[in-house]
Amino acid sequence: MSLTPLDIHNKEFTRSFRGYDEDEVNEFLDQVIKDYEMTIREKKDLQEKVDQLNEKLGHFTNIESTLNNSILIAQETAEELKGNAQKESKLIIKEAEKNADRIVNEALNKSRRIEMDIEELKKQAKVFRTRLKMLVEAQLDVIDAGDWDDLFDEENEEEADDGDTAEVPDYAESKA
Repeated sequence: MSLTPLDIHNKEFTRSFRGYDEDEVNEFLDQVIKDYEMTIREKKDLQEKVDQLNEKLGHFTNIESTLNNSILIAQETAEELKGNAQKESKLIIKEAEKNADRIVNEALNKSRRIEMDIEELKKQAKVFRTRLKMLVEAQLDVIDAGDWDDLFDEENEEEADDGDTAEVPDYAESKA
């Protein structure tokens, strides 16, 4: 059990024949009481300060714990977002690859159709050229045929027989 300043103040000592000077002892005890009271006040103030600091420490410990939890949640969320972003990017890439393949296949098919159309047109052009050539050759054969010469010979003979000079009709005049 600790002493209080009041205990020190009320303490009475037994008297003996050659004892200490009572005034001196009382002065010393008064000084001890003052120092002891001051020490008790300091101890009380320090205890209050310790309690306040412990309360603050508890508060900051709670804040630290909350911040650590927040950091962990943020890291988990970031990892989750990163994973989702990677999954989404893979899906986008797959979709883009499918679209690219589809576009390439459509372009190849269109290219093949165009090539087939070109080949068909080339065949038609050859057929047309062959037919035109045959037509022109047939017309040239008609022109080069000896029938024309016979025709002119017959006309000349008729003119000679008639004695009249037959005029060759002008093609331009007959058209007009």
